[in-house]
Amino acid sequence: MRRYSLIMIAIHWAIALLVLAAWFTAHGGPQVRSNPPILHFTLGLAVLLLMIPRLLARWVGGVPRREDQEGSWINLSARAGHIILYVFLIGLPLTGWYAASRLGVSVSFLGISLPSIAAPVQGDPGLIAEMHETGGTLILVLAGLHALIALWHQFILRDGTLRRMSPL
Repeated sequence: MRRYSLIMIAIHWAIALLVLAAWFTAHGGPQVRSNPPILHFTLGLAVLLLMIPRLLARWVGGVPRREDQEGSWINLSARAGHIILYVFLIGLPLTGWYAASRLGVSVSFLGISLPSIAAPVQGDPGLIAEMHETGGTLILVLAGLHALIALWHQFILRDGTLRRMSPL
């Protein structure tokens, strides 16, 4: 296997676009209680929902083997980087849902009301909400590094990395 499956490729790029769109539609502060960012909620929950088939497809289908086997430190770094990205892709929607629940804001996904996962508070929603805001920016930094590393593989190492995740 030299390329990811079409389903993995589609999910990869869909999640990338959803994360970017979620970041652009985010707003925090006290106005969230009176004017919740419904589109942001929907985009974040879509990421969480897409992580299920992504992880299943990766587990069942595996990943394509690289044509040029790099050193073990590069392979270990790639695994660690993907694990960190996956933690963020699952953790950010969950912390956002938690923060919305703490703010007393109801969360729905495509018209389906979701239960609160924390008790509402009158004041500051707490550390998890702050982690969500910081994590939103960090995931963009991580995704940027992911893209730069893919470009380094493609154009410096010339190992065909971009072909593995290209829809064409």
